[in-house]
Amino acid sequence: MAEVLGPQRLGPLTRFVGDWEGDVGVDLSYHNKDDETGQTSYFEKAWFHPIPMQENGQQQLEGLKYGMVAWRHGEEAMEPFHDEVGYLLWDKQRGQVMRAVVFGRGIAVLAGSSAGPRDRTLHFNSRPGNPDYGILQNKYLLERAELRSFDSTFTFNDDGTLSYTSDLVLKLAAQGGKEMHHTDRNTLRLVKRIHPGSDNA
Repeated sequence: MAEVLGPQRLGPLTRFVGDWEGDVGVDLSYHNKDDETGQTSYFEKAWFHPIPMQENGQQQLEGLKYGMVAWRHGEEAMEPFHDEVGYLLWDKQRGQVMRAVVFGRGIAVLAGSSAGPRDRTLHFNSRPGNPDYGILQNKYLLERAELRSFDSTFTFNDDGTLSYTSDLVLKLAAQGGKEMHHTDRNTLRLVKRIHPGSDNA
């Protein structure tokens, strides 16, 4: 039986709406204190809530405000090791999705790519110096762990879960300027819908 869908004003962002949790996260990164690269497993909460339509002259953007917070396994009652806030945006006329995100480490990214209104896999790509989808970072990071690229993918699976991967290429001064891939992946399940019949009304 074919899937029956409404008008989907949010386009490919429609399936994000709600609150999500995931317990199978894996972070591969350089651990500065130990001077080594290693993996960390983590638990994560994420939320995606609709915002009013944004108008830039003739451009109309639909979107979601979102947040993602992660705790290392065994540290769920402690401070998170990752916290980000931002917006997912949909430009229907130009067929573009965008991810405007700020990380608490002093990094701001606008990433994006082409997408169709019912795509189940979305890509968000950014490079420093790009006039459209670019990266800004604080002076310390430029000297010690320069972010050279940002690529992330969200995929909606047939079982209703949401999986993502991210790949950040860093130039690390501690490793003689060698580049490394800082990667993250997790699968999230919807735990709360944002709906007129829910507590969020």
